[in-house]
Amino acid sequence: MTEFSTDRVDWRALWANGDLARFCFISLGILLHATNETMVATVMPAMVGELAGVQLVGWSLAIYELGAIVAGAAAGRLVSYVALRTNMVVAALLYAAGALICATSPSMQLFLAGRLIEGLGGGALVSLAFVSVERLFSRAIWPQLFGIMSAIWGVAAFSGPLLGALMTEFLSWRWAFGVFTLGGTAMALASFLVLNTPEAKKPSASAGKTPPFPFAALACLAVAVVLIASAGVDIALLRSSLLIVLGLAGLALFFTIDALKPRSRLFPARLFSWRTPVGAGMTMVAAFSVATCSFGVYGPLLLTSLHDIPLLTTGYIIAAESIAWSILSILVANAPPQRERLIIVTGALMITAGIAGFAYTIPLGSIPLILICALLQGGGFGIAWPFLTRVIVASAPDDEQTIASAAVPTMQRIGYAVGAALAGIVANASGFSQGLNHDAAANVASWLFLAFVPLGILGCLAALRTSAAANRPLEAVG
Repeated sequence: MTEFSTDRVDWRALWANGDLARFCFISLGILLHATNETMVATVMPAMVGELAGVQLVGWSLAIYELGAIVAGAAAGRLVSYVALRTNMVVAALLYAAGALICATSPSMQLFLAGRLIEGLGGGALVSLAFVSVERLFSRAIWPQLFGIMSAIWGVAAFSGPLLGALMTEFLSWRWAFGVFTLGGTAMALASFLVLNTPEAKKPSASAGKTPPFPFAALACLAVAVVLIASAGVDIALLRSSLLIVLGLAGLALFFTIDALKPRSRLFPARLFSWRTPVGAGMTMVAAFSVATCSFGVYGPLLLTSLHDIPLLTTGYIIAAESIAWSILSILVANAPPQRERLIIVTGALMITAGIAGFAYTIPLGSIPLILICALLQGGGFGIAWPFLTRVIVASAPDDEQTIASAAVPTMQRIGYAVGAALAGIVANASGFSQGLNHDAAANVASWLFLAFVPLGILGCLAALRTSAAANRPLEAVG
């Protein structure tokens, strides 16, 4: 481990002793996971055209995020029992195996199995990347390294949709996953060769120092997401309603069990209580994460089916949403505290306007208007999320601030999984249950976004409540 006396990074020293190479390969895991996560939307039209199974499109994101949640929670604890290098190699091979299954799958069902395995490997790689920085590098340069990791997320969000569109346009959607098969294999080999330090080759702690793994809570979450997603596969009023009710009950049980297990807890106490900015803020995170899945999962499929818009164009639109997130996040980063409330509420209103706007612009097929809605949605997240996260963490009790900081991305992933499952229900109930055709796509295009406008309104109300207490942390934790 390289030690520094100041917070300035000596990149030459990092390169000379091999630490820079280790950091690059560690970060490759984040790039693989995040690029794959955002790529699927633009390969979906071609994939559905070959494999059929449009009724299962919502599962593609739901099952991937579910695997990432479970593996991400597990990987951080496994390094206490198994060497970091071993964990990284296994996670990369798991990811490569999942990508290979996706690339060669003859049916949508097998493709989804590959997505689950990919999610497990990718989620573990991301978690292990952050653990690796903590274990292998000096605390003095953590902020710089974490900043580079954040930039990698932005690159992945931009490059994923474009990679999927380019591979599908000039080769095949299967090659898009083939690239990740090769990437995962290379990651495994590189991890074995590069992570050769004593810190990477031995477990980090004894079992007594490690928080217990939340088996019961995550099992409830997995069952709940599967039940909700299953409700949309074969639409029948009684059966689908029962599965939705059971799935929502499973989610409630997940949060209840998590609250009862203080040593393995994933979320802060009073999670959804609007009496605190923590509860209102986490409600906002959950509402918008669920509500904004529709365009990322179904947008390219609808645009190509309804208007024959090229996949590369849809890739640029999705990439523009990510760019707006990154740029506006940077632009408002130094805003004074007294403007925090206005920024959070403005971001919430932008996101909701984007959701509602898609209900009009997607059926219309106007690329400039669709782009505006994408920029509103991405830009709204970009300006609101940094300040929302700060309010949530700062307002949490001192002994829960670490949990609160990790809870925001965890809640986002849960929201994406649940949102993708719910989007599948709406899409199939609106017409996709009968297969992919122009008339079905036209009906789905409106309802798929209108159905989530109420969640957008809930997010705006939560933003108002969060920002109202943003400057009163003592009241929030009292």
